[in-house]
Amino acid sequence: MQILRPKKPRWLLFSAALAALALAAWIGLSTWRPWDPGDAAGLAFGIVASLLFTIELLYPLRRRLLGFPFGSAQRWLQFHIYGGLLAALFVGIHAGFRWPSGSMGWLLELLTLWVTASGLAGVWLQKWIPALMAGGLQVEALLERIPEHLANLQKESEALAAGSSEVFERFYGETVRPALAGIDPSWGYLLDVRSGRDRRLDPFARLAPFLGAEERPRLEDMRVILTEKLELDAQYSLQRILRLWTWIHVPPSALLFGLMLFHIVSSLLYM
Repeated sequence: MQILRPKKPRWLLFSAALAALALAAWIGLSTWRPWDPGDAAGLAFGIVASLLFTIELLYPLRRRLLGFPFGSAQRWLQFHIYGGLLAALFVGIHAGFRWPSGSMGWLLELLTLWVTASGLAGVWLQKWIPALMAGGLQVEALLERIPEHLANLQKESEALAAGSSEVFERFYGETVRPALAGIDPSWGYLLDVRSGRDRRLDPFARLAPFLGAEERPRLEDMRVILTEKLELDAQYSLQRILRLWTWIHVPPSALLFGLMLFHIVSSLLYM
């Protein structure tokens, strides 16, 4: 529930008030006379939506703009979230909440819905994944450095297994070495950062009674190595999801902006 709470409640309240006023204006005007996207009111909502989308597209350039016009990264982010929601609403009001006509109308409508939904998913991911990592992982690693960390764990495990008993070497060759062979990403880490960890570590507890007292510390060290590797799997999976989200959200946003410009130019030429 903490994750669902907005960081800046004032932005939420202000945006909700604007949305309510816009819907009230649309209901009142459409009751007075049939709604037409080409009339003054319909064009006004379309223009405002276009302006909001244009500013939304400048979000990746906020550092180059030195924070202009919002002054800080936090305010830029809040506008990116709530401005995008208002833009989607104004697009719906501009069209009178009717089904689109023609391929261009459908493309604009579907892309608007896609960009808005993926944006909301991104907000959730940006809140959920860091909290998930902080609450359930001890190992921290950048995505690009994870293969290097894995290689170090492989070297440590080989050195630890060298000179051990036949039972320990067989356990290492059958259980640990395959688990350390490469990164094993899983979508399950998005729901449970410790997904499958107890099952993967259970063989260590079963092996311990069959080892002498002098080899049990070696077994514990090997268990720590495998635990770190499982945490690297989780780190890789979660960070890759965040990287994947940018491809799901950003290119469609750019395409939407291009089609929006085409729609505006076409409308002006054929008015």
